[in-house]
Amino acid sequence: MNKISSLYIAFGSFAVLFLMFKIFSQNGNPNQIGKTNYKICGVTLVAPPKPFPINPTQDIKMVHANWVALIPYAYSPLGIPEVRYGTNSWQWWGETKDGIIKSIELAQKSNLKIMLKPQVYMHNGWTGSLNFELESDWIKWELDYEKYIMSMVDIARDYNVDLFCIGTEWNQATAKRPIFWKQLIQKIRTKYQGLLTYSANWDNYHQVPFWNELDFIGISAYFPLVETHEPSPVELKSAWTKYILEMDTFSKSLNKPILFTEFGYLTVPGCGGKTWELEKKVDQLPINQQAQANCYEALFQSLWDQRFWAGGFVWKWFPNDEGHEGYIEKDYSPQHKQAEQILKKWYANSNH
Repeated sequence: MNKISSLYIAFGSFAVLFLMFKIFSQNGNPNQIGKTNYKICGVTLVAPPKPFPINPTQDIKMVHANWVALIPYAYSPLGIPEVRYGTNSWQWWGETKDGIIKSIELAQKSNLKIMLKPQVYMHNGWTGSLNFELESDWIKWELDYEKYIMSMVDIARDYNVDLFCIGTEWNQATAKRPIFWKQLIQKIRTKYQGLLTYSANWDNYHQVPFWNELDFIGISAYFPLVETHEPSPVELKSAWTKYILEMDTFSKSLNKPILFTEFGYLTVPGCGGKTWELEKKVDQLPINQQAQANCYEALFQSLWDQRFWAGGFVWKWFPNDEGHEGYIEKDYSPQHKQAEQILKKWYANSNH
């Protein structure tokens, strides 16, 4: 099998083949196109409240990451059809346009590829539950969201960002307003020539109505695996089996690769289970680095050799080791924990 054919099987449609060729060509090594063990080895860089005191990309490179995700958070008040960006004092520097541009420039100087992933924060709420009864409210929200997204598309275009994520975990909005999303993708395509994805919740990716318009099937990969406090990699791998079969079948049905737009585990007992429940009581739980490390090891053992899996982005990586939630030792970050060595070992396997 020749090199082009092997990558076609690994990455799907001709459009993805062409765009991946562009990415490798920009790296100065187009021969990478034929190596099917290339993975997107990414981390999600948390936006800092203030400008970086030192360049955070050096630590990222130390774990052999080749991609970084940047998130310019916007804000939606719960139940109100608004998306606010760039107008509030609550916004951290790293989430502003200036902060995002500076982060892009630092990443590119370190030869890191970039996914720009605009997300919306909802205090005491979740984007997946966003819903409105009135058509007028939907229209107002869509106008705000489109304005926010297109302003980020301009940055992605102007600064040659490699991959753009059009949204994250909008379960209700994508199901009820598919025309809006398809039209939004068309508008993005007129401005931006890079790769596109969307980040579906782990239990919702089958229902997204516009995968055919995108390049990657993106998943926020918080699949519940095992509830026990410190499951072994063997137990965890067994739990991955059904999810892998489902993803493989789904990927083949659309002829598109699957990208974990987010993956990670809290550093607490039971982190291989329902992480959204653990988040509510994390301050009451002890630290358990081994549980987190086992979850990382099982994920990579289960997925690394799967052709449908394009790689993913660790949630999350704090710049300059500065956590902002107050529990960095229990947080998702693998930094300075056993999981960091697991991550480093597996990321070194990719053809960068």
